[in-house]
This record gives sequence, C-alpha cells and structure tokens, in this order.
Amino acid sequence: MSVADPSNSPAAETVISSEDQDRVFSVPMLCIIAFAIGIVAAAGAVVFRYLISLVHNLFYYGTFSTVYDANQFDAPSPLGALVILVPVVGGLIVVFLVKTFAPEAKGHGVPEVMYAIYHNKGDVRGVVAVVKSFASAISIGSGASVGREGPIIQIGASFGSTIARKLRLVRWQKITLLSAGAGAGIAATFNTPLGGVLFAVEMLLPEVSSRTFLPVVVATATATYAGRIAFGLDPAFIVPVANVTAIEAIDPVQLVAYAFLGVAAGIASWAFIRTLAWCEDLFPTLPGNDYTQNIIGMLIIGCMGYAFFVTTGNYHTSGVGYATIQDILNATPYTVVLLAVLLVAKIVATSVSLGSGASGGVFSPSLFIGATLGGLMGVIGSWLFPEHGFIAAEFALVGMGALVGGATGASMTAIVMIFEMTRDYNVIVPLVLAVAIAVGVRRWLITDNIYTIKLRHRGRPIPVNRHTNMYLVKPIKEVMATNFKILPIDTPIQEAIATIMEAGDAHIIVSDGARIAGFVRFGTIPYQADRFSGQTLREVLSSDYVIAPASNILNSVITRMNNRSRSYAIIVGGDGRIPRPDDVVGVVDSKEIAEVVVANHYG
Repeated sequence: MSVADPSNSPAAETVISSEDQDRVFSVPMLCIIAFAIGIVAAAGAVVFRYLISLVHNLFYYGTFSTVYDANQFDAPSPLGALVILVPVVGGLIVVFLVKTFAPEAKGHGVPEVMYAIYHNKGDVRGVVAVVKSFASAISIGSGASVGREGPIIQIGASFGSTIARKLRLVRWQKITLLSAGAGAGIAATFNTPLGGVLFAVEMLLPEVSSRTFLPVVVATATATYAGRIAFGLDPAFIVPVANVTAIEAIDPVQLVAYAFLGVAAGIASWAFIRTLAWCEDLFPTLPGNDYTQNIIGMLIIGCMGYAFFVTTGNYHTSGVGYATIQDILNATPYTVVLLAVLLVAKIVATSVSLGSGASGGVFSPSLFIGATLGGLMGVIGSWLFPEHGFIAAEFALVGMGALVGGATGASMTAIVMIFEMTRDYNVIVPLVLAVAIAVGVRRWLITDNIYTIKLRHRGRPIPVNRHTNMYLVKPIKEVMATNFKILPIDTPIQEAIATIMEAGDAHIIVSDGARIAGFVRFGTIPYQADRFSGQTLREVLSSDYVIAPASNILNSVITRMNNRSRSYAIIVGGDGRIPRPDDVVGVVDSKEIAEVVVANHYG
C-alpha cells in the first residue's frame, strides 16, 4: 500500500486502498479543483436566480422575463384572488420533480448535505443539483415561504461531491470539496466571502485544518469574485443608517435592550425550530398522498399571502421576503401589531411550506423573522425610552443576526454575514452580544438547531460538537472488529481460551441469559496453565464498556466512551436501548481506534 500525507506531498495523487475511492490529492491540487468548483458554484447561483425570476414573472404576471428585484415589493398580480392558487400549481410541479428524480431535493437542503457528510461518505448525487435548481426556483418563484441559500448550498455541495467521486478521492477530500462547493454557493448568493467560509467551517467541516480550510477559502473567494461580476458590488441589503458615523459609544439603555433582543431571538429561534419540526412530522400523516398534502399546505400559503395583500397592499409572506426586510431597514414606519403578526406569520408560513413538500432554505426566512422581531423591539424601545435614540432599523439588523445565529447555531457566520450583507459596522458590538445570548438561550431550550433536528427525527443524528478530526466521521460499522465470540457467563476460562484459539477470534462478549454481562480481554491477562483452573468467565469479565448502536459514527462512540470513562464499546443493531447478546454486531477497542487514526494520518 502506497500512502502520502496530502499536506506536503508533491505528487498530484497517490494511490491507496483504504476505501472504495483510491486517490489522495495534494493540497495545491485540491485548491485548483476548488477554484473550478467556485466558478461553477457562482454560475449556479446566477442561473438559479434567473430561474427564480422567470418562474415568478410567469406565474404571477404571465410574462417571460428575468427582470425581478426581490428587494422591491411586487406590483399587484392581475390574477387577483386567483393568486392563491399560484403556490398550489408550483407546489404540484415541485412534488413531481422531487418524487420522480431526486427525493433529496425536498426540504431546505442543508440537512441533506450534513447527512451526506456524516452518514453517506460525502456522496451527493449530481442529479440533485439539477433537480434542486428547478424545484427550488419553482417553489420560491410561485410564492412558497422559503429561501434561496439552502438550495444553492446543496447545489454547490452536489457539484463538489460529484467532482470528488469522479476523481475517486478518499472520504476526507470528498467532504472537503463538498464543503467548498457549499461555502462557495452561499458566498456567491449573498456576496459574503467570509460568511461562506465560516458557514462551511461552523456547519459542515468536521475537521478544520490547513488541508480542509484552504480549498474552502479558494472556492468561496472565487465564487464571490465571479458573483460580483454577475450581480455587482452592492451588498445584499442597503442600510441607510449604515452611513451614519458613530460619534460615541452605544447608549447603555440600548445595550440592555439589545441583550433582551438576544433573549427574545433565542425564544423565537426555539419556536421556529419546534414549529418547523412539528409541520415536517404532521403533513406526512395527513390523508392522501404527497400531492394532496402539498395542496393543503400551499393553499394555506396562498391564502396567507393574499390576506396580507388585501390588508397591507403587499404579499409579505410569499417568497424569500427580502422586500419586507429591506422596507424595515429603510426605516419605513411599521406598527407593533403588523410587526408581531409578520413575525408569527413567517414562522408558520415557512414551516407549512417545508412541511408540505416545498424545496427551499430557512436562512432567508430567519432573516425575515429576525428583522420583524428586532424592528418590534426597536419600536417598543422608542416608545419607552424616547430620549435614548432607539432606531428600529438598527434593531432589525441585530435581530436578523440573532435569529440566524439562534436558529442555525452558526454564531460566527451570523455575525460576519450580517456585517457583509449590510456593511453597517455600527451594529457589531450589539450584534455580538445579541447573537451570543440568542444561541445560549436556544441551546438551553433545545439542543438541536434548525438543521440537525430533522436528522435526529430521521434517526440519523450528528454530533453536537462537530469540530474534530475527519476520520471520526467514519460510520462505526467501518471501524468495529467483528471477530468476537459470545459465551455464557459460566463458561470455564480454559474452555473459552480453547474456543477463541480454534475460531481465531480476538474478543469475548459475556452473556448472562438475555443480557450482556461484559467482555474479556485475554490478551491483557498473563496466561498460566493452571491459573484459571476451576474458574469461569464470571471471575474475569470486565464491565468497563459502553453500548452503542451500529448507526453511530466513530465520533459519537468515542464521545460516549470518554463521557463514561470507558475503554471498550460493544456495538449492537437497532437503537441500542435494550441490548441483547444476539444484537451484538461488533466491538471497538483501542486497537480499532489506533488503526483508524494511523490510516487518517497517512491517507
């Protein structure tokens, strides 16, 4: 077996045999590939935005045009009340595309990318990029309350993974290029190069080192530059108050209010996560099939959008919602009642959209919810403390970051992206404060974020603390030893030794009726011919072990071993809640862990 350290090997590739893939590229070569991924991700972002424009203009106005500014409110649709049916028509097309070509394209995208990293060897099918582009463009363009960042993350990840699979790269390099594609996609979409890098680091990369970080930086920088050529240099949102130069430190009363905003954002994040999870569980239980369930959900969305149009003159809850965010940032007067209603309505609309089968992201809805919450706090603050200079737009900015940080758990990404999207440096201090509090409150209320809760409900959880080493992403089934023997607790030791020597097994699991009693390491017991005469396994078994399900990854098993100060893991089928001896499928001892660490170091 020929191996190479990818961080310093001068060779473009070296053949190994540790996995189904058999190549390791040097970091410079990986960066060259990441450059190409950045170009393609930016092109994907451009095409995706044009697709949304085409669909939106066709469905709402009957015109074939790519002229559409999501940051401006739409003119009234000539369809009148029939606009209620637009999300229904779009939703039926989306369900057909997803069911027929790529089930992974359903939902908000990022959980599927995380699933690929932790449970599918970093594999995202190439067809997902195509189907996700059309399905999400139709969902967003026809009025579903979803965002465009989740789709472009999945599109970029799909391309990065596909290239890596075509090159037959090892798992860690495949995951690195997948993350580079995802980061590049979000950087090109929002014109946020640092935000794209941090998103990949905080949410996707299991390992942060030079060999994984550099390709991500190359891809995001390239995608941002290409995106700026296509979309221009303007930030995602224009903030008039950002041009005001701060001449003194933030008012202490305002700072306290920002802290309260962080608490409120943490609670709102919890409500958003819970509502979305509830809708994703509810709609599949409704009568009928995927099509009828989608019709129910999209009728709700259509009615909500039209109700807002009748009462306010704008379709606030339809689509990505950037126009409402921009309007709040423009300091347009909004009443407390309207802001509160918009906040609740967007949580419900996004949850219903995704629960009933729409394809789109949750990042933009999080910005919307945060802007309305922050604006609400700002208006209330200006009433209560008129002499302390409360500005609703500034509070809306901080609310956007706090809600994104609270909902996704990506605190650094939220802080940096809000700054890059608005270029308002005045809010950095209150933004850091509010985001930190929001993340803390949300994690106190619920551990999972808006991405990971879906995976947990599917029985495929991922580690809460994900930054580790890439080898710990391996499924435990690929690491565990299967050369074990299950013997009754009263088996004589001499007989047990003879059994494993004859069968060539190295591990003994001791059973006591229908339960697992422990294990025996004979390699650690000095052997003497007459030492164990008359003794059974009961006298020498060890209970220094944990039980772990075979669906876990290595990181989860090692974390459990560390938390309980154990040195041995018995792997069982099922969920591991009521383990029986017959459920044992493997074991993990120091030898297995050492082997995978060595393989990671050299491959």
